[in-house]
Amino acid sequence: MRLLATTVFLSTFALAASAAVPTARSGVVAPTRVDGGGGSTTAVAAWQIQSSDKAQEDGAAISAAGFSTRGWYPVSGRATVMAGLLENGAYKDVFYSDNLRAVQAPDASGTLFVNPWWYRTEFTLAEGAHGLHTLLRTNGMIASADVWVNGHLVADQASVAGAYPVHELDVTPWVHAGSNVLALRVHPADPRRSLSIGWVDWNPTPPDNNMGPWRGVDIVRTGPIQLRFAQVTPTLSLPDLAHAALTVKVEARNLDTVAREATITGEVAGVSLRRTIRLAAGETQTVAFTPKTDPGLKLSHPNVWWPAGMGAQPLYALQLAATVDGATSDKTAATFGIRSVSSKLTAQGYRQFFINGLPVLIRGAGWAPDMFLRDDPARMEAEFSYVRNLGLNTIRSEGKLENARFYELADRDGIMILAGWECCDKWESAAKTGGAPWDAADMKVAQASMASEARLLRNHPSVIGFLIGSDNAPPPALAKMYVDTLQAEDWSTPIIAAAVDQATAETGPSGMKMTGPYAWVPPSYWYADQLGGAFGFNSETSAGADIPRLEDLTRMLSPLELETLWRHPEVRQFHAAADWSTFASLAPFDTALAKRYGAPKNLADYVAKAQLENYDNVRAQFEAYNAHRDAAKPSTGVIYWMLNNAWPSLHWHLYDYYMNPAGAYFGAKKANEPVHIQYSYDTRDVLLVNQTLTGEHGLQARIRVRNLDGSVRYERRVQNIDLPGNGTRQVATLPAPAGLSPTYFIELELASADARPISRNVYWLPTQADQLDWAHSNWYLTPVTRYADLTALQSLPAATSEVRATLQHSGADEVVTVTLAVPASSAAVALFQHVSVKRSAGGEPVLPIRWSDNDVTLWPGESITLTARYAGQGAATPVVEVSGWNAPARSYPLVAQPAAQEQSH
Repeated sequence: MRLLATTVFLSTFALAASAAVPTARSGVVAPTRVDGGGGSTTAVAAWQIQSSDKAQEDGAAISAAGFSTRGWYPVSGRATVMAGLLENGAYKDVFYSDNLRAVQAPDASGTLFVNPWWYRTEFTLAEGAHGLHTLLRTNGMIASADVWVNGHLVADQASVAGAYPVHELDVTPWVHAGSNVLALRVHPADPRRSLSIGWVDWNPTPPDNNMGPWRGVDIVRTGPIQLRFAQVTPTLSLPDLAHAALTVKVEARNLDTVAREATITGEVAGVSLRRTIRLAAGETQTVAFTPKTDPGLKLSHPNVWWPAGMGAQPLYALQLAATVDGATSDKTAATFGIRSVSSKLTAQGYRQFFINGLPVLIRGAGWAPDMFLRDDPARMEAEFSYVRNLGLNTIRSEGKLENARFYELADRDGIMILAGWECCDKWESAAKTGGAPWDAADMKVAQASMASEARLLRNHPSVIGFLIGSDNAPPPALAKMYVDTLQAEDWSTPIIAAAVDQATAETGPSGMKMTGPYAWVPPSYWYADQLGGAFGFNSETSAGADIPRLEDLTRMLSPLELETLWRHPEVRQFHAAADWSTFASLAPFDTALAKRYGAPKNLADYVAKAQLENYDNVRAQFEAYNAHRDAAKPSTGVIYWMLNNAWPSLHWHLYDYYMNPAGAYFGAKKANEPVHIQYSYDTRDVLLVNQTLTGEHGLQARIRVRNLDGSVRYERRVQNIDLPGNGTRQVATLPAPAGLSPTYFIELELASADARPISRNVYWLPTQADQLDWAHSNWYLTPVTRYADLTALQSLPAATSEVRATLQHSGADEVVTVTLAVPASSAAVALFQHVSVKRSAGGEPVLPIRWSDNDVTLWPGESITLTARYAGQGAATPVVEVSGWNAPARSYPLVAQPAAQEQSH
């Protein structure tokens, strides 16, 4: 993400007082028990940490038995320093207002995060483990660490450096049965100077720069022959998908000082594998099984993995073991999917991806982990459930690459992953004019990073490519190193030069554009044939501000910040972007909001208008790319900037940090329906979009154009429509009806041949359209010389709705069903009705939650039924709250229904 702005942040809020040095919470960390034999891996579960300013002893003393850790902080196994301090309650509510400034301010000594921090833990090894080797595996270190075991320095910071390299250290000579001590002296991070993790303008910089063993440390036990880096490379026959050839590889290495003979056995896809090898002392050998050596690896009628919405996601397992002298020396396993990924450039030079031989429109968003890199499996699971619910098929990771669980969830759910290095900071300094050059140590860390990530990602069918650059393609030497390393690791999916329109000799042109926008543009912008409009592959783009719902704003902003949010758009917001960034100001969004919908009357009015605007704009962005996928100048992919935030933010998300779906979420969900009806702003066409591979037959479309008062100015029905899979079809072009009110509506409905509702879509449109000043566009927006006039929406009469809501248990979930109906006698449309499940009337929302639809609009005589699912949260029965643009919020009781399994009897 870009960093071209240089504006100084002038806060109107009082700066927080300088933070005192945090006080440790007393606590004992239980030793990690390592009970497994050869082939076991045990994660370090917890540490005690302390600043080297306080713990001034050397590593030999700190890693010795009996060393006193009184006053140290007990933290979890993957905690960065800041995450550990938060676990200990050292700072209160750093995500509220500008409380984070108190942490960013210097402590009394001025060195809280400037000097190294110690991480110390104890682990116990079982008795009777003769012949086993003990290895320490560091899975990434920010920025670097000296490693001590039982008083011995076993590796220094030059050897254990970088956020991504995985290092294994054989510590067998220094460990023993019983209690052992491991200590890390973690050196400070600075993303401008080390290949770590930076946040650019996404959010404030974490005070500690994420220093620590953020991906954890493992204790590995193995016999003399270790197995590593198991991989399966499938080759799928196209286009019939009838055969797949599997190549299985594993690295075997002899850790002993004498030669060893080992038998490698295993199973994959029902095929037994066996090979006997001999390794000299210290020798490493790659053992390969191919259809030539093992004919069973040529599969007939394999179970093929597909992206979400295009098919199922079957996975296969590989199991391997090494036996030495009749005893198990080591074991390893891998999970993989059988699929084909390729890409080519369109006639216009943009990248088109093909999965299993078929073109796929990439519809994704950019990923952000937690700002302090805290590991939260339940949250990650919930976030993937949101991606599925949104109808997206892709996540782009610009650096900040996640651990294995992320890719396992993506494999399971059919979410494609575009991984790659991050922009800016040290990662791209060598690519910029005047940037800091890299030395041999930097190249070593980068090469180790690339190799480690290739090994982590290559078995995952969800991973469809790797971007070796983001805002800049790497310079020649670096590009060659990345590509050579990927190829050495048998990388089989596209290698892409950058997320911008650049090339390298090894990869060719990127086929990507990064032309913005990143701040507010009108919905019609997305249909243009220039800059960020819907053609080609836009690697990151959105209209900027995404305003959370009111209950979340009050959790993140102070009363003064809330007032400035709606009264003073010129005031820069701490929760909008990094202090120095252009995007700390919401002025483009706020100006458009006031011009198009009317100046906000109060905070609640501002939020209501923002939800309407976010829904409309996000829907238009995805729908424009839908509309142009089969055009002469086709759209091939779009990455919404972004999916989520690392902390509570007013910018760039489809759902906020609290995971409360709002207007942007439901606009994206509407546009990404599996089978969808939509209106095109540029041509006035009504299109059907089929994101699945299953053709639809006999569809029925109903089109209405309504005045503000609800009167129908135009109506048309289209019957017996056939819609091919993985494509679009135009079904009508709307005329310009006479006598339209300045603000009017288009209501679209799509049903199956038997009248089952499939898609419903409502637009509020102006007769005075937005006018864009393309000639004065910059990298983040295109100015508007005239704004659309939707202010008449403020004059809608109050609407009434009838609400029926039920609650039913379904396994571990609760299922809420809400039927909204507008009486035929009602005086007005019920615009943008939002349904929430609250713990009690006026209480907190139940989150996370997955809705079938929301933010719906109904006219008198119409009704709709919505469903929501969420994890069971206790015996208390929540309530449903319904609010709307022209209807006050009201709460309704939920009527309990028999559990789903009970109803089946």
